[in-house]
Amino acid sequence: MAAINRDPRTAPHGTRNDVVLATALAVVAVCMALFTDPARRPDAAGWVLLLACYVPLVWRRRHPLLTLAAVALVVMPYHALGNNPFPPTPASYVALYTVAVTQRPLRTVLTGAAALCVAVTAMLTINTHQAIELLRTSGWIIATLFFGVDVRYYRQYVAGIVERAERAERTREEEARRRVAEERLRIARDLHDLLAHTITLIGVQTSVAAHVLAADPERLDRETIAKALDEIAETCRTARGELRTTLEVLRAAEHGEGRGPLPGLDGLPDLVEAARLAGARVEQSVRVRQAPPAVGAAAYRIVQEALTNAVRHAGREPAVQVELYERDGALRLSVTDDGTGPTPGGTPGFGLVGMRERARSVGGTLDAGPRAEGGFEVSAVLPLTTAVEGTR
Repeated sequence: MAAINRDPRTAPHGTRNDVVLATALAVVAVCMALFTDPARRPDAAGWVLLLACYVPLVWRRRHPLLTLAAVALVVMPYHALGNNPFPPTPASYVALYTVAVTQRPLRTVLTGAAALCVAVTAMLTINTHQAIELLRTSGWIIATLFFGVDVRYYRQYVAGIVERAERAERTREEEARRRVAEERLRIARDLHDLLAHTITLIGVQTSVAAHVLAADPERLDRETIAKALDEIAETCRTARGELRTTLEVLRAAEHGEGRGPLPGLDGLPDLVEAARLAGARVEQSVRVRQAPPAVGAAAYRIVQEALTNAVRHAGREPAVQVELYERDGALRLSVTDDGTGPTPGGTPGFGLVGMRERARSVGGTLDAGPRAEGGFEVSAVLPLTTAVEGTR
């Protein structure tokens, strides 16, 4: 079945196999010539022509039409000498089959018809009886050609199945790579949102403690230092809990389980309180009745990153306004501060990129930049539609 399914022109060791085939058929032809009527046994020239008609079969895969022509040119003088007509028959049929299985059907039919006409015409000039016998057995020639065409179509059918299977496999692999890339991007966003926020708060609280220690070593404000250290410890515990939750979600995803509850709008008060502990003066206004989990999670992460940037870049004790409200079927949020924003020429981070990706993930948009009256503003529009929720 493998030999039938495979295109003979692309089969491995084709020339070697054709040498073996030509040799085996030549041996059969010699046996047919020997065990026949001694009166019709080939003479010296007949033996040479008989063996010579099998030589072109060695190149039948690379040059099928030339092989058929070469076999015909050798077989016709063989028959003209009145030798036994049966020994060269295998070479003729193999050459015809090769043409049929490698060429287009129209070319095969034309080639077969031309070969039959030339053979009959040549035989009529040599031996009328053999010409009539050739016409009588022409059904075998037609059957050989149709068999070759049928094998050709079957190989094309098998090749189509294999190609579709390979295309489907490539599609599955591309889909798997796409999902892996999306999951890696999601993990990167989650870890950035978690670690950047936590590390920023710890840095601010540590700076407060260091400032108190360096301001007046003789009169230490032990209560302020203890409060700053307690806040650092609490922030570390919170970060450890969130990191554990994230890792549990990832392990559950590896086993085909759900991702677990997403952070939503109900977690905004905790973000505001953490920013206040870091020294920011935060005011919030939340006028949203309900939001899909995906939209709520995106809003939570955007507000978290915006507050982190405000604490980090807006200076000491910045005034921050967090506002969320619903209008025209969308959740609209804005986080503004009175600081200077990121330092010009500083190393760019992934905060703004991550916020825009969060907004785009639910079909929304996000703008961020300095305000004309001073400070920095992050604003986003997140659609509150069931269609967007279904895509998550």
